Amino acid sequence: MKYPKEYLDEIKTRLKVSTVVSKSVALKKRGKEYVGLSPFKTEKTPSFTVNDEKEFYHCFATSEHGNIFDFIMKTQNLKFGEAVKSLANLAGMKPYTFSKQDEEREKKLKEYLSIYSQYVDFYHDELLKNKTNSNARDYLKNRSLGKEEVKKFKIGYIKKNPNFFDKLKDEFSEQALVESGLFYLDEKKKIYLERFRSRLIFPINNISGQPIALGGRIIEKLDYLAKYINSPETAFFKKGSNLYNLDLARKLSNKIDHVYLVEGYMDVVGLSKNGIENVVANLGTSLTDRQISILNQFFNDIIVSFDGDESGYKAALRAAENSIKELQPEKQISFIFLPDGEDPDSYVNKNGKANFIDFTKQAKISIHQFIFNHYKQQTENNPSSMAIFEKKLRSIAATIKDDFIKKYVLEFFLEKISLLTPHSNVGKKNFYTKKIKSLQSTQKYFNESKLISGVELKEFSLLYLIMNNLSIFQENIHMIENIKLFSDDNKLIFETLITKLKSSEKFTLQEIPIDPQLTEKIFKFASIKHILSGHQNDQDKMFELLEEVSRDLKNYDLEFRIEELESKFSKDLSESTFNEIRELKKQKNIN
Repeated sequence: MKYPKEYLDEIKTRLKVSTVVSKSVALKKRGKEYVGLSPFKTEKTPSFTVNDEKEFYHCFATSEHGNIFDFIMKTQNLKFGEAVKSLANLAGMKPYTFSKQDEEREKKLKEYLSIYSQYVDFYHDELLKNKTNSNARDYLKNRSLGKEEVKKFKIGYIKKNPNFFDKLKDEFSEQALVESGLFYLDEKKKIYLERFRSRLIFPINNISGQPIALGGRIIEKLDYLAKYINSPETAFFKKGSNLYNLDLARKLSNKIDHVYLVEGYMDVVGLSKNGIENVVANLGTSLTDRQISILNQFFNDIIVSFDGDESGYKAALRAAENSIKELQPEKQISFIFLPDGEDPDSYVNKNGKANFIDFTKQAKISIHQFIFNHYKQQTENNPSSMAIFEKKLRSIAATIKDDFIKKYVLEFFLEKISLLTPHSNVGKKNFYTKKIKSLQSTQKYFNESKLISGVELKEFSLLYLIMNNLSIFQENIHMIENIKLFSDDNKLIFETLITKLKSSEKFTLQEIPIDPQLTEKIFKFASIKHILSGHQNDQDKMFELLEEVSRDLKNYDLEFRIEELESKFSKDLSESTFNEIRELKKQKNIN
């Protein structure tokens, strides 16, 4: 069974090669490419390159070469179907199961895309060629938009009384046309009306550049009509999972690491006309964490620029609180606030590209600083108000998914609060005496941690527990002596500790013959230290954590043995091998 070409193309479109490869290879930017040590051969000098623009990787040491599917298959020893499932999950796509439902959905998608393609093409031509649409062309001219912008964004215009439904119903069913969201039934007149009549239309494309929805804007001043409307959500269009102009902006991500996120279609078109093409817009709803997650796949810096009025500010605050969840060590989210009454379109038309970019550099504020500033302004100088302020900031920091960023954002907030309340720190020697690292400094920490496997991190936690509680484990050696470790360095350290603990003599950590660099690494990356910091001298908590870590390590051992046996079973189909696998899986479930 073959995967539909469109499905595979969308996976490749959503995922940069560098995004996939960097999960297992430490990459460094060099010109248009990334370089790293070969995953196919042990080497000291990097010979492995990744080119996002050409969508391939190449290893000069082994001549291995291919796309993201090839890379996953070769480095993880997966079959093609398994690689597709893995990458589809990484890209945030539903798995393709070859069921009748999938086949039916694929058939409906092709029909849906055909309806939109014909609809957009027809009304785009109408705007360009039909002389009776001079009012729409005059409107665009007054907005400083010419034929070049109309063609680039395939803008169209629908007259007051259109009849394109009648043309489409010869090829498509009424149900398919209604489900597209382009038409609806007038119950009184029993006729189908076009949702976007009397409006300019802006095609909203999927990531591959095919129209899947529309945004519409009236060109007359009619109070009884909304200025902008969007397509309703359909089986193939979800507002919170799409962005206007992403299909064009993503192609620039190999050259530009930042993207502007604005509110409206005209903002995108206006900035693009002035040479700022790395711009997208959300679709008339609050910015979602899904939209931020999509942008993070292509850009390292998202700059949010909403209208410079009260509603624009409120929208920016909602966007900040939603999007901070997706903040990552190697990514940034910033905000700029234009002068009151300005939007990106009007500002760039008045002041030009260079001024807009200079304004961005000077006025850009990080997401955590923006959130802090906003709630600080709501705060009065009394204990109750300050308590509410701190509680709010703690709750916002708690929503961040990445543990490293969560830690440093919370410390940023708390240090800022401590500067506002200096008297509350009198007599507290240990209250924020260390200098808080900047968020950018977590980049090095993050890159180092990426090179450490999950099982090593668990082993670090076990060793950290033992090293900080030598006397307790000397009395309870039976609790740890049979735990199995897997990485060579950690096994050696563990065996050294066990030997020392089994002797009756008392000793300190400094007296154990362990490489200081390895000790430093354990203390740096053992995630358990953050939990222990809140449970000083709590022996029960320590034993509880020990049980949890040892259970995880045992499960890792079981998983490893199950994988070995499954590989064996695929070759010999032995009943005894199958029964052994089943027994191990039972043990894993019990754990």
